[in-house]
Amino acid sequence: MARVLVIEDNAANMKLACLLLRSAGHTALCAIDAESGVTLARAERPDLILMDLQLPGMDGLAATALLKLDAATAAMPVIALTAMAMKMDREKSQLAGCDAYIAKPLRYKELYAAIDSLLAKARS
Repeated sequence: MARVLVIEDNAANMKLACLLLRSAGHTALCAIDAESGVTLARAERPDLILMDLQLPGMDGLAATALLKLDAATAAMPVIALTAMAMKMDREKSQLAGCDAYIAKPLRYKELYAAIDSLLAKARS
């Protein structure tokens, strides 16, 4: 299956995301802030990234924009995750380069569908 980088500062949300990923047969890589997430994405080249939007320091939108500007990471699909689901956030995430948007709490069917769709698109 896929290697998925989870960039999430909330321990409970990180644990849930990693559990859901492993349950679906994926390998989870973990980063607790945007800076270490960007570094890990560049070093490990995951197949997909789950990016929390509200991170300490650099936020998820800025991290996504950095990744999309870097030729080495630009093609990696990014799913924006947020607990503060608002139309404005969805639009901002698209402008930053996110490929999908999921509101928390995570619902496994929605998460799996987004991952499967983006991985299929990336492979074609």
